[in-house]
Amino acid sequence: MSNESAVFFSRLLTEFTLTFHIIYATIGVGVPLMIMIAQWIGIKKNDEHYILLARRIARGYVITVAVGVVTGTAFGLQLSLLWPNFMELAGNVIALPLFMETFAFFFEAIFLGIYLYTWDRFENQKKHFLLLIPVAIGSSASAIFITMVNAFMNSPRGFDLVDGQLTNVQPILAMLTPSMPTKVGHVLVTAYMTTAFLLAAIAAFKMLKGSKHVYHKKSLFLFMKLGLVFAIATAIIGDFSGKYLNKYQPEKLAAAEWHFETDKGADLILFGVLNEKTEQIKYEIRIPKMLSFLASDNFNAEVKGLNDFPKDETPPLYIHYLFDFMVSVGVLMIVIGLAYLLGIWRNWRLVDSRWFKWIIVAGGPLTFLAVEAGWWLAEVGRQPWILVNYMKVSEAATTSDNVGLMAALFAILYVILGIGSVVVLRRMFKNNPVERELEERHNEESDHK
Repeated sequence: MSNESAVFFSRLLTEFTLTFHIIYATIGVGVPLMIMIAQWIGIKKNDEHYILLARRIARGYVITVAVGVVTGTAFGLQLSLLWPNFMELAGNVIALPLFMETFAFFFEAIFLGIYLYTWDRFENQKKHFLLLIPVAIGSSASAIFITMVNAFMNSPRGFDLVDGQLTNVQPILAMLTPSMPTKVGHVLVTAYMTTAFLLAAIAAFKMLKGSKHVYHKKSLFLFMKLGLVFAIATAIIGDFSGKYLNKYQPEKLAAAEWHFETDKGADLILFGVLNEKTEQIKYEIRIPKMLSFLASDNFNAEVKGLNDFPKDETPPLYIHYLFDFMVSVGVLMIVIGLAYLLGIWRNWRLVDSRWFKWIIVAGGPLTFLAVEAGWWLAEVGRQPWILVNYMKVSEAATTSDNVGLMAALFAILYVILGIGSVVVLRRMFKNNPVERELEERHNEESDHK
C-alpha cells in the first residue's frame, strides 16, 4: 500500500470512528444532567412522573454507555495504530488529559452502577439523588479532558521543538490552550442541548402515537425548556468561537465563510454555490458587515482573506456547507423552542397540533446531525494539519498495508453496534410502557402499606 493510500484509509477509519462515537459520546455527556434535573424536580414537587422519567432515562442510558465505551476504546487504540508519528510527538505533551479522561469515566461508571442498583434501597430520595452528582461530574469531566486534547491539536503550546526534539514540556500549559475555553464550552452545551431535544422528540413521538398520559406531556415540557436554554447558550459560545478563529485560525474562518480577499466590513455569506476556479459565489444570502462583527465585535474590522494564505495550508472549501447546516439547525431549534414555550404560555393551538409535534420529533435527529457537522467542521477545517503549524496529517499517518482491511472491519462493527443498541432500547421500552410501570409501582406501594 502506498503512503497516500495509508493516509487515506487512516483518515477514513478515524472519520468512521469519530462520526459513530460522537453520537454516543454526546448522549453520554448530556443524559446524566437530564436525569439529575428530572429527579430533582420529582423530589421537590413530590411528583412520581418526574421520578419515573429519571428512572427510565437512566435505564436506557446504560445501553448507550456500553456502546460508547467500545467506540471510545477503539478510537484510543486507533490514535496509536493509525497516527504513530503524531502520538510520538504529542503523546509526551498531552498524555495528562488522556489519562484524566479515563479516570473521569471510571469515576462516572462506578457511581452510575451504584445509582442504578440502589433505586429501592433509599427511603429518602434526596440521598439517592446525591449519587447522580458524581455521575454528571464524571461524564462532563470526561468530555472536558478529551476536548482539551482536540484543542491542543488546534492551538498547540506547552513545549518547544528544537531540531526535531521535544524540550521544555509543560503539560498543564498544553491543556490550557487558547482554543480550550470555546471548544470545551461548545462541546458541553451542544451535548446538553442535543440530548434535551432528543428526549423531547421521544415524548412528542409517543404523544403522536396516541399516548395522552401526563407523563409524556411533562417530559415534553421539561426537555423543550432545557433544549431552548442550551440552544441559546450554544449560539453565544458560537459567537466566542468566531472570535477565537479570527485571532488564531483565520484561514479556517475564511474557508468556512468563503472569504477570499482581505477586507474591512466583510459580509457574512450563508448558503450559496461556489465556483472555486473563479471564486464566484451564486445564490448566497449576504448579511452586510456581519462577518467583521462576528470576528471582532466591530462592523468595520478587517478580516483576513483566504488568498493571503499558502494554498497547501488552507482547508477544503466544502466546510462552508457544514457551517451553514450547523448554524441553520441551531437557529431552527431556538425558534421551535420559543414557539413551543410561547404557545404553552399563550395557550396557542399550535402546540397541540400534530404537524408541530412532528417538527419537534424531527428536531431530535437534526440536532445530532448538527453536532456531526460541527465535528466535521472542526476536524476538516484544521486540514492539512493534525497539529497546527507543527505536523501535517500526511506526516503523522502510519505506513501499514492493513489499514484498508481495518477500516472495513470496524465499519461492520459500528453497523452491528448501532443496529443492536437501537433494537435493545426499543424492546426495553416497548415491553415496559409507562402505564404498566406506574401501575406496578402503585401496587408495590399498596403492598408495603
